[in-house]
Amino acid sequence: MDKKKVEKVQEASKKVKEEALDIIDVLLDENNKEPITLVDGKGKKLSFEQIAVIPHNDKLYCVLKPIDKIENVQDDEAIVFFVHEEEGKTPVLMVETDEKVAMDVFDEYYNLLDEEEAKNKKKKSSKK
Repeated sequence: MDKKKVEKVQEASKKVKEEALDIIDVLLDENNKEPITLVDGKGKKLSFEQIAVIPHNDKLYCVLKPIDKIENVQDDEAIVFFVHEEEGKTPVLMVETDEKVAMDVFDEYYNLLDEEEAKNKKKKSSKK
């Protein structure tokens, strides 16, 4: 991910809109179909579609696809964020800047998709 892209998305991930629930609750709510709105350092709200939540190496990651246009981010790209928690503060989403970790999270996501697809195929064949 290039530096401009990281900086732009990092700004967007600094805080979750005030009226939202705790970001962890939002991410883990299976019934939540609403976009996740983050606010950048300039106060601009950016909306993201939640693609997946992936626990990895004792951290909680999420894969989000921008709904709003973000400079240097292609329309078909998704971004890996992690939940950053500090004691006494509200958890926030931060862009994962370590490319290897981001790729590991994407790999885990693809593995989960493959498992789900295999499970669905098994269900279909057992119904016949």
